[in-house]
Amino acid sequence: MRLITDCRLAAMALGGEPYGAIEDGAILIGDGRIVWAGARADLPAHEATQTDRLGGRWVTPGLIDCHTHLVFGGDRSGEFEQRLGGATYEAIARAGGGIVSSVAATRAASEDDLYASALTRLAGLKATGVTSVEIKSGYGLDRDSELKMLRVARRIGREAGVRVRTSYLGLHAVPPEWKADRARYVDLAVDEILPAAHAEGLVDAVDAYCEPIAFSTEEVGRLFDKAKALGLPVKLHADQLSDGGGAALAAKYGALSADHVEHTGEAGVRAMAGAGVVAVLLPGAYLMLRETTPPPIALLRRHGVAMAVATDCNPGTSPLASMTAAINLACVQFRLTPEEALAGATRIAARALGLEDEIGTIEAGKAADLAVWDIERPAELAYWLGKPLLARRMMGGVWDG
Repeated sequence: MRLITDCRLAAMALGGEPYGAIEDGAILIGDGRIVWAGARADLPAHEATQTDRLGGRWVTPGLIDCHTHLVFGGDRSGEFEQRLGGATYEAIARAGGGIVSSVAATRAASEDDLYASALTRLAGLKATGVTSVEIKSGYGLDRDSELKMLRVARRIGREAGVRVRTSYLGLHAVPPEWKADRARYVDLAVDEILPAAHAEGLVDAVDAYCEPIAFSTEEVGRLFDKAKALGLPVKLHADQLSDGGGAALAAKYGALSADHVEHTGEAGVRAMAGAGVVAVLLPGAYLMLRETTPPPIALLRRHGVAMAVATDCNPGTSPLASMTAAINLACVQFRLTPEEALAGATRIAARALGLEDEIGTIEAGKAADLAVWDIERPAELAYWLGKPLLARRMMGGVWDG
């Protein structure tokens, strides 16, 4: 058994002090799990064989990036230049750029190439305290390439020192070869690719992009019906560019989360609240697209919708590989409090992945996924932008290095 002591805890559990703070804390860990956590004065009798004294540093749950597109080929820096020159995201997408331009690069890349490039981005996330990450497919858009992406995501979870949840995002864009027959592509994505991925054990959840430039609520509904038949939870890219009923659709299907939600109206927020759907806020995409309509934070608070924060790390609209930067941007752009943002990257992010019983807080029974920080107060995790803050990272009871 391992004892962690001489530390301050931001346990992020509900109730009690802000951040679940314990000024003089201790944690007992056995078999990769938290056996006990609390004030050092209350430390029970134990048989720890190892003791780590952290010099008064703060310890949080390992951060959770609950929305990423971490696996892809190539990049879209050229489109970034186009947007800076005045082109809109929609115009670039309709001209054959955007998601579709990443498809060709991803299809051409080998599994080893995709794995190696994903690790470069993952390094930034791990250096900012991430211990769990969601990874979507959606840049393959044919059977072999979608399965290839998901296999790479599973490999990352086995070999790269992070907990990984995968999401099948077959309805991300219509690939070029099916532009003239999108209905056939929807059939393929729903009836062939998803069952094949599920049969290989590659899918933890099913996602879709619901927008006029992507897929309709009817098309997404077909995918979600198939997901439910296979026993898979769903989530949705919802109302990013317009209020197209995405949040309400997510609520109808009892989704884990509705992500983006910049244009969600009060009816959609009410539906999310009623169904317990988490709103995943993605400030990186908001920044990079220079959007001007933020998510309806006041409505989400008023109706009690839990808010997670994620990087949306992707090649086109959010080349963001820092979880602390995402926390900062959520505060600066969306006016979350530092405590809300940190909860959104821990406890609530875990809920957005269906893992709230496993990770997200420092509590007995949870996995011993921890981040140790060189800070004097938890708000610094939202305050600093670019300053290295992480002192140590623990995954499943094992320190990095």
